[in-house]
Amino acid sequence: MYWLLWTGMLINRVGGFVALVLSLYLTSERDLKPSAAGLVVGLYGVGGMAGVLLGGVLADRWGRRPTLLLAHFGAVVFLGGLAVTERVPVIAALAALLGLMHSMPGPAFVAAIVDVVPAADRSRAFNLQFWAFNLGMAAASLLAGLLAEVSFTLLFTVDAAGTLVTAVLLLWKVRETRPAIGPAGNGSAGGEPRGGLHTALTDRAFVSFVGLSLLLAVVTLQTSTILPLAITADGLRPTVYGSVVAYAGLLIVAGQLFVPKLIDRWRKGTTLAVANVFLGLGFACVALADDVPGYLLAATVWTVGSMLAAPPNAAVIAELSPEALRGRYQSVFYLVFPAASFIAPAAGGAGLEFLGDWHWVICGGLGLLAAAGHLLIQPARERRAARLRQQEHHRLEVPATG
Repeated sequence: MYWLLWTGMLINRVGGFVALVLSLYLTSERDLKPSAAGLVVGLYGVGGMAGVLLGGVLADRWGRRPTLLLAHFGAVVFLGGLAVTERVPVIAALAALLGLMHSMPGPAFVAAIVDVVPAADRSRAFNLQFWAFNLGMAAASLLAGLLAEVSFTLLFTVDAAGTLVTAVLLLWKVRETRPAIGPAGNGSAGGEPRGGLHTALTDRAFVSFVGLSLLLAVVTLQTSTILPLAITADGLRPTVYGSVVAYAGLLIVAGQLFVPKLIDRWRKGTTLAVANVFLGLGFACVALADDVPGYLLAATVWTVGSMLAAPPNAAVIAELSPEALRGRYQSVFYLVFPAASFIAPAAGGAGLEFLGDWHWVICGGLGLLAAAGHLLIQPARERRAARLRQQEHHRLEVPATG
């Protein structure tokens, strides 16, 4: 089952490139200024914030499979709308709805992986998931640059086709993975917490980790929201942007499978701190880049950070999530990405327009701030994870009565 989910994510990412060039589409085809384009792209993130919460609740209550099907078939409809409309208000509305559908699958996909993969194998599973994501992203970035020079209508259509293929695969092959929960409903025997979204939102160790992940995401999403504008402002063609992002993806494809052996003996918080330092320095290097080699160098540095961050980031969320609330915990974590999808283009577009290269220096500072934060919260987070493991062990040892 894991490999079916893995394949679905890979196919989806190969076709999922609208978000990569939406800002470029709005400035080049619809004649919007960078700040206005950033706000429209930000609506994609607003829709995504609702999508991850809805996706997490549905994944726990309705099931992983129905949630994935609704999200993928819905995305096909809204991508079709973007392919045929030219009015900016309609594009803005469709961007918000597409963000809703694109964000819903995240909690369900990861919750399903946690359902079917034993705890000892999850770090490897998440590493392979990240590898597949970036293999798909590399292909998507090359396609995005090429299709953007031919036709944005064709670009939206191809994206819809890739999403439809994923939806059909899920409908045909993937079964439900949600674990059976006892009569307590949202809770279970043995000390597992009852509740819903509020349980995750009031878990201080978890929320602290999510806050630091938001800083990381705001910096990382510069590649898909603001970097295209910086590259074209330097007089380079859209294909250069596609090549830079594809290069970063190919680095991950080539090296990601070796990362677990490198970081196995490191504490997760330490690994994440080192990763954020590399990410911050990589984006700070964009301030000095004005040609292809400069952008490739910056991409190399930030990609090392992305490679180091992926396995421990996913593993921390899994170890902090009670079994009965996996979808909800994942949905709260996945709020990071639509929130960053709003903050990154909205603030980034204005930052690039009014601050110029200092925008990238600020991004570097955010990476260093997140690194320090991970070192500070590491002891409390590890204690919280250990308590949850003890509760789960006790629940398995003491069978429910009645």
